[in-house]
Order: sequence, then C-alpha cells, then structure tokens
Amino acid sequence: MGLKLYGLHVSTCTARVLAVIEELGLEYELVPLDMNAGEHKRLPYIEKNPFGLIPALEDGDLVLFESRVITRYLVRKYGKESGLLREESPADAIAIDQWIEVEAQQFNVPISSIFYQHLVIPLFYGGTTDLKVVAAEVEKLGKVLDVYEAWLSKTKFLAGDFYSLADLHHLPYVHYLFTTTPHGSLILSRPHVKAWWDAVASRPASKKVIAGLTLSL
Repeated sequence: MGLKLYGLHVSTCTARVLAVIEELGLEYELVPLDMNAGEHKRLPYIEKNPFGLIPALEDGDLVLFESRVITRYLVRKYGKESGLLREESPADAIAIDQWIEVEAQQFNVPISSIFYQHLVIPLFYGGTTDLKVVAAEVEKLGKVLDVYEAWLSKTKFLAGDFYSLADLHHLPYVHYLFTTTPHGSLILSRPHVKAWWDAVASRPASKKVIAGLTLSL
C-alpha cells in the first residue's frame, strides 16, 4: 500500500507534509475531504485524526496525525539521506529540532492569526478582519523575524548552512503572507530573511507545493 494523505492542498498543514513528500520524491495519493460538509468531523475520518483536523497520513497500517510529526516520520523512514533531519550528527539534529520548535511556538502563532484574520474570517465566515488584532500580531511577528534576521546574518538556513525541516516547515504560511495579507514587507524589509525565503521558495519541491496554494485576497 502506498502513502495516503488526507487533506487539502490549500491547507497550510497539508502543504507542509506535501513539501516533504515532494522533497523525497515519494508516491502518494492525496485524498480530499469535504470540509464544508464536515467530513473531517465524522466517521470514518475522525478515527484517523480524533481532533477532526487535517491532515492525516496512512502508511500501510500506520495512521498518523499532526503535520510536524508526519514530516519527521517520513524523513526517518524514507529520507535518512536527504539531510532534512541530519540525525547522524547530534549537533545538527538538535539545531534542527530547536528551529522546528521555534517555528511551531514562536513563528506559527502570530502568522497563523494574521492569515486567519485576513482570509479565513472574511472568506469562510463572512466576517470582518479585526485590524487591532492584526496590528498586535504583526508586531509580534516582526519581533520574531528580527531574531531570524540576526540569526540568518550568520548562516544561510536556520539550523546551519544546509536546508532542513526547520526551513521547510515555514513554506505554506510565508507564501500565504504574501498572497493573502498586505504584510509581505515583514519578509522583504529584512534582507537576510528575504534571502533565506528566496532560497526556500526556489527549490523544485517548494515550487510544486506553492503552485497548489491558491488561496488569495
């Protein structure tokens, strides 16, 4: 049995997994869910992800959820030589782990809120963007990116002078920052962050995934 990924290409978490699949050149089937009909909240999908969120991955009898767990699983099973986790080097591996945590705990929180306010609330709920919330989250994200700017002045990628999962995990939301919000200057105004993003986005696997991230203002 091949890989089955349950989700939607336009979903940031699904796209995070797709980016690893494309980097590793794996064969897979993307199984879309009808989110409007609530397919992700009921059986049989709820048995794959008990939180009713996407994505979920089936690899034979193994079923996984949480995108950052899925990406690490795929690299450990199918991409040990890819350099995306570098577990043969404890120093490199822990540097990657550190920046994976930074992405999840520091970067993802404000940028996902900005995306939610600018796109999800108006497009899917018919609501109005709360500009006060956006301003606060933009300020938070700017402070995070100031740390990135200083760090990336010393190294090409986040964990070192090599591309890794730590960089890849940023792909969907940074792309959407440009296409679904007016805050792309947060990246463009920081030259080392911009150079890093250009390197991440220009990878062939990244281009394939970005092509499917079609949500826009």
